[in-house]
Amino acid sequence: MSSQQVDRLSGLPEDVRFHILSLMPAKFAGRTSVLSKRWRFSWMFVTNLDYNSKKTMSSKYIDRLSGLPKHIRSHILSLMPTRNAIKTSVLSQTWRYTWMLVTNLNFDDYSIHDFKHFETFVDCVLKHCITSQLNLFRLHQFRWSVGKPTLSNWINEAVRLNVRELDIKVFQLGLPLSLFTCKTLTNLRLSHSEDDKSGWECPCLVYLPCLKNLDVNVFGNPFVNAFKLISGSPILESLSLVISSHNGEEDYVFNIPTLKRLNLYLHDRSNTNKVVLNVPNLESLFVGGKMCSLFVMEDVSSLVAATIKCHSIFGRGDMWVELLKGVSGVKSLSIGNLSSILLPTFPIMSTNMKQLVLQGFWHPKEVVGVLESCPGLEHLHIQMFAEFDWIEPKLVPGCMLTKLTSIKISNCIWSNHEMKFLEYMLGNAEVLKTVTITWVKSWVKEESQLRAKLLKLPRASKYCQVNFPRDLFK
Repeated sequence: MSSQQVDRLSGLPEDVRFHILSLMPAKFAGRTSVLSKRWRFSWMFVTNLDYNSKKTMSSKYIDRLSGLPKHIRSHILSLMPTRNAIKTSVLSQTWRYTWMLVTNLNFDDYSIHDFKHFETFVDCVLKHCITSQLNLFRLHQFRWSVGKPTLSNWINEAVRLNVRELDIKVFQLGLPLSLFTCKTLTNLRLSHSEDDKSGWECPCLVYLPCLKNLDVNVFGNPFVNAFKLISGSPILESLSLVISSHNGEEDYVFNIPTLKRLNLYLHDRSNTNKVVLNVPNLESLFVGGKMCSLFVMEDVSSLVAATIKCHSIFGRGDMWVELLKGVSGVKSLSIGNLSSILLPTFPIMSTNMKQLVLQGFWHPKEVVGVLESCPGLEHLHIQMFAEFDWIEPKLVPGCMLTKLTSIKISNCIWSNHEMKFLEYMLGNAEVLKTVTITWVKSWVKEESQLRAKLLKLPRASKYCQVNFPRDLFK
């Protein structure tokens, strides 16, 4: 079992698991040792031991766990990896067929050494699954490649079982026609390998009336698949879209009135496609990949938080400027991989923006320049400084005089320019309340002396507290 996939039943506190086993006859509790390594010795800690052979063998005696309603027992098994859920069939006659009612099916080939056995196993589970509503069908492949027809058949079976959430991560993506008109699907995640040159396409008709969350990874033309899925999802609320290796010149137009969250990754630097956002209910925006598209914000009037972590491309600083202008009204902004070399001026942000996170390597002078463009800023978080000489600015940004109340600096290395920057901030931020500093511990040889030096720096705000939380060391 993958270390990243621990079933929720096994994730319960030990005392809770021991209590569950204590509700069962001792011989049945002992049988749970075959479920997984986590359960192997749990039966040794049961608090009730019943070895009464007559009572145990009596047809009238039923352990309390097995006496639970069938739908509760199947729900318990649904919290476990499918392979372990099926193993419970050996516990007793009562549990023999309970696994057929599980509502979550979770398959991966992480520990599979015989792919033919894995294929047969999935076929068998889907054939015998009799639940009326499949909440989750997850298939993640790391080592083996299942054929497109086989994958298509598996997904078709999941649709037959009225699947709500479909999570597919494979090398080759084969999708049945039934998927594109599934009336029960609420969450869809599709990812395939870059080596799958044939890709996948949607049929002409796509209608997913209940789909709210869509996560798609596309290599090639997104207009033959991803944008068809989007247009066929009338109540879509969350969209994550990765576009790679697309050479077309079409604009990426997102006209989605119901959308609340958008994560967009663009990895092709050869073209300059426009990204047009007409999303009046959008609250959260993430833009990653390469800064290779010009963003046109037609309607982002509900936008609250934006994160921009694009790799900069020389000669395209105007794209950064337009994107920052488009999100200038947010309350929280996070920026990564931006350099003043590419961005000569930082656009003026609205007074609505209260929180700013600067990721990557930032020159202290660049930080001050950004603060000058953020008149309403209250909370500043800097995750890393670049190695440059410090030149103290002649003017103090307005937000430092009336608004800025907290500063957090992560991965501090206690260099001279960092100390000068902190001295400047402490000496000029008049309403500052807290400064929190975490540092790269391996780079600090004289920790106590540096902390003492920093604490002695003059502060413009008499209410300012400087904190060094040890549990936040990086």
